[in-house]
Parts: sequence; C-alpha cells; structure tokens
Amino acid sequence: MADKHSAGVLLFRRDAAGAVEVLLGHMGGPFWARKDLGAWSIPKGEYEPETEQARTAAGREFTEELGLPVPAGAWLPLGEVRYGSGASKKVLIAWAVEGDLDPADVVPGTFPLEWPPRSGRFAQFPEIDRAEWFDPVTARDKLVAGQRPYLDRLSAQLAG
Repeated sequence: MADKHSAGVLLFRRDAAGAVEVLLGHMGGPFWARKDLGAWSIPKGEYEPETEQARTAAGREFTEELGLPVPAGAWLPLGEVRYGSGASKKVLIAWAVEGDLDPADVVPGTFPLEWPPRSGRFAQFPEIDRAEWFDPVTARDKLVAGQRPYLDRLSAQLAG
C-alpha cells in the first residue's frame, strides 16, 4: 500500500520579548478526547501528489482545519518527515509561516466517524477541538512524535 501524503503549515509568532511560539491543534474525535501529550498536531491534511501541489494542499488544509486562511507571510520550507507503521505510513511535508491568529476565532472543519465503533451510527466530529499557542519546549511534548522534527527545523531556520 502506498504511503499517505499530507501537507501542513506550522504557524509561529514571536512574543514581546522575541520568544517563538507555535500554533498547534488538538486532534478532534473520541479517540483523542482524553489525551493531551502527543495528541496535538500542526494543521495538515491529506492530498494526492499526482493532482495537487503540496504547498497548495497545505494552505487548503490549514483553512479546512481552522476555518481561517493562512496569515500572509513568507513560507519557510521545513521539508518532509515520514512516520507511522504498517498500512498507516505517512509522508508529511510542511512549511512554517510567521503570523498571528486568535485561537478563539478558530471554526474547525468536521469529519464523519462511525461512533461507537461497529454501531452503524455516524456522527460529525471536529478535525481539531481547540487550537493553542505553545513555546517550543511545551510543543514538543504536545505534538505527535512524528511531527516533532519540525520544531527543530523551525529553530534552525530562525537561527539561520
């Protein structure tokens, strides 16, 4: 089975003292509801590399997940990471964009899921159930493990 391809945007800002913060979304749905550490993600989503450019998909998925467009700013390439195992291997390509948004303005997209499992009933769940700004150290604990390299890559780009 082919790897799934996703693209995303790691939004970052600087506080008054110049310290970097990154915006993460807590994954929605019943599986993630009671989890915190390792249950956050950069806004991202799947795309078909044969029919869509990764950067276009990253912007579209950011908007779908947060209900807001990517703030204007330079797109800094953060490259690819591969994670997952078995049939759920993923290739994620991401960019960092400096900008700001208020997490209270987020209106997440939804997805259908059979819940409870094998019940025949489908419900709509938010793609993310909340978004928050975190310093990079806290973000490392919050992020799913496969996305953590992006924090190092962002730091390296900003140290430049």
